[in-house]
Amino acid sequence: MEGGGFFPFGGDPEEILRGLRDFAEQQAEGVKEAQREQFATLTLSTAVELTRAALGQVQPTGSPEEQAMQLREAMRVLFPEAVALVSAARQGFMRE
Repeated sequence: MEGGGFFPFGGDPEEILRGLRDFAEQQAEGVKEAQREQFATLTLSTAVELTRAALGQVQPTGSPEEQAMQLREAMRVLFPEAVALVSAARQGFMRE
């Protein structure tokens, strides 16, 4: 066995194991990053959809000024919820 030592493909077993460990850690980090991005994207999408759906339920009446006031009041209630979802999404994008 030329240069093979214990392993038929050669090399120091400790070095090979270290390389495999490093490779596994890199792969695990890549998976974590993909999961964080997916969570953030889904959370942002959810915030937008929930806000759109909630505003779609508002049926303002009266003059344009009264309708604008009614929509602003709805947004006053909806905005903090949307911000909370967007904040969660931002945390999903941030690295540990």
